[in-house]
Amino acid sequence: MQIHPMWEAYPELQSELIQTIELIDSRIHLRNKSIEHALVDMMNTGGKLVRPAYTLLFSTFGEDHDPKRARAFAAAIEVLHMATLIHDDVIDDSPKRRGQQTIQSKYGKDIAVYAGDYLFTVSFKLITDYSNSMKQMQINTKGMEKILMGEIDQMHLRYNQKITIRNYLTQISGKTAQLFALSCYSGALESGQTERFARNCYYIGSHIGMAFQIKDDILDYTQTTDGFGKPVLEDVRQGIYSAPLIYAMREKNAPFKELLEKKDQLTNEETKKIQQLVIHSGGLDEAKRLAEKYTDKALKRIDQLPDSSEKEMIRNLTLSLLDRTI
Repeated sequence: MQIHPMWEAYPELQSELIQTIELIDSRIHLRNKSIEHALVDMMNTGGKLVRPAYTLLFSTFGEDHDPKRARAFAAAIEVLHMATLIHDDVIDDSPKRRGQQTIQSKYGKDIAVYAGDYLFTVSFKLITDYSNSMKQMQINTKGMEKILMGEIDQMHLRYNQKITIRNYLTQISGKTAQLFALSCYSGALESGQTERFARNCYYIGSHIGMAFQIKDDILDYTQTTDGFGKPVLEDVRQGIYSAPLIYAMREKNAPFKELLEKKDQLTNEETKKIQQLVIHSGGLDEAKRLAEKYTDKALKRIDQLPDSSEKEMIRNLTLSLLDRTI
């Protein structure tokens, strides 16, 4: 089994991630073998496995560290992530994910929704099978609620040209940052660490997730479709306005108004015009400063962790993740 080459720099973690994926594969069983194969293919095609990696790393800080249990929680996190991606693709009507045809475009939206729902059950079953307490179930249930609230906030704000940075940050704190926070928090707590320690890990994950999403939204304005693995500026057509555009509109709204009123009827040329307007107005620079703010917050909290090789890996992984250009 092959995973993203970024993990070659961390051979021990690479081995743990491979075992985590094997555990997920062993848990996906459907009567419909086509859907089962589609889910397994999705698991094995290009995902970086960043969230389960954080779970595995943070699970090493407590005296009760159990590699088998840590892999189960890492698997639960990644399955939960997969479920949200499938549902995202349904909502956005996305034809591709990581360069592959999405489940909804291949099998239809109904099957995709059920496939996503099925993965939620796989995730929660992994937690109940391996957890020593009900707290992990409570944590993951609450986390799932916050993730869904972020999705609902995003839907509510679609095509809203009056969206503020505060609206945007609230939205991504649920949609993206919550899963990173959950990854770090659940790993630390299950290792036997204190609630106070785990709460610091929660905020580390949350800050990383915020910076990660802002960076992703910046890349949407600087990458090609082939390089990015998904259609660039498709979010604008879908009415999802992110930090670079929000900052640009705050400086001068008039040039955007007529274009954005076309909603999902925007042509490729018109989206390119929006892209250039955002760049020339300084929207990208403002968004980069915002991402750097959350990166600095994450690194300051990481510095408070006990010294270990895992701490260095967490720091290096975070820096590489938030400095990425693709």
